Amino acid sequence: MSRHYPDWLTAFLNYTKHSEAPRRVFFWVGVAAIAGALRRRVHIDMAYFKWYPNFFIFIVGDPGVIKKSTTADVGMRLLRKVPGVKFGPDAVTWQSLVTSLAEAGEMFDTGDGVLETMSAITISSREAGNLLNPQDREMIDLLVSLWDGADTFEKRTKMSGNDTVKGPWINLIACTTPSWIAGNVPEYMVGGGFTSRCVFVYGDKPDKLVAYPGETVPRAWLAEEAGKLVEDLTHISKFAGEYTLTPEALKWGTLWYETHHAEKPLNLDDVRFGGYLARKQTHIHKLAMVLAASRRDELLIDEEDLALAAKMMTDLEQDMPEVFARIGKTPQANVADRFVQHIQRHGAVPYTEAYKWLHNYFPAGVDMENLLAGAIKSGYVRVQGEGTQMLLVKGKP
Repeated sequence: MSRHYPDWLTAFLNYTKHSEAPRRVFFWVGVAAIAGALRRRVHIDMAYFKWYPNFFIFIVGDPGVIKKSTTADVGMRLLRKVPGVKFGPDAVTWQSLVTSLAEAGEMFDTGDGVLETMSAITISSREAGNLLNPQDREMIDLLVSLWDGADTFEKRTKMSGNDTVKGPWINLIACTTPSWIAGNVPEYMVGGGFTSRCVFVYGDKPDKLVAYPGETVPRAWLAEEAGKLVEDLTHISKFAGEYTLTPEALKWGTLWYETHHAEKPLNLDDVRFGGYLARKQTHIHKLAMVLAASRRDELLIDEEDLALAAKMMTDLEQDMPEVFARIGKTPQANVADRFVQHIQRHGAVPYTEAYKWLHNYFPAGVDMENLLAGAIKSGYVRVQGEGTQMLLVKGKP
């Protein structure tokens, strides 16, 4: 079967062009869809370990702003139509997750006549809180092991004894808010084992406003495009074997690796993001497999694949501090953040109105003078006189 499109991701972005959500968010939804089609059937062999094209993608944004769940559903609906792709439940315990993996077990031909077993599932969760309990160490440890490409996983239960899952593989896309992350992800987990293996795609505004998408999308065109995308995704799902890097890709990757370790991003401190930076090479190569599969049938990664993968990963880093900004902060600090956001959103607010807003939203009592002094010293807010009225004006820290 030949492909309909020379690049599946480009075609998918065109398919979603009538939606409000940022193209960057749709790009990562498309990545989750291709990864879900590839499953554990392909890999990059690093002698001591293998990289598989699975992701833990979290779409992060305030409620209703970028239509997180609706956006994720667009890609997952296409993936669900691909024969052989198996989905896990969107609300799980670690025991039920292992059971889902065990039930997904199947044999496949690696392409050279060798049969292997994989137990591969994709999970799409509209609310990360239904799926993930960061306090559940067994669940977190299981997810970390699966992201790393464990060959087997052993399930121990009192009732059924020990069950071994061969070739476990999980691909995950979930939606959440900065508030949920702040309230549920402990400080010690940020930059640690689990979060460093996750891809956080943050959005704070839509690309455009579309009040009635049903009136702007050509229905016949949409159905035709969806059918072609599913057929191409089905074609991709049949790939099997080892991805190799071209000599140019190896040269590019070596130079990138050396530069990466020599020059640390100034906006990502080592305490919170050291784990992510240590695994950025792995993220890039997982993504490079997806980009290569999106473009060609040969299991070959070229320099362009690696360069684009690095660019797309680096693009997310500007928002990483924002995603974790509220974790570990005192209630007073979170109130201060909300206050500053209120001023910055309006540009300028009379002092008396700001005072009323603060005490309407936080009636328990807030030290307005200390809060304002901190906002001014940090440069987020400045005071400006206008006649007899004192204005609080958006600053430029």
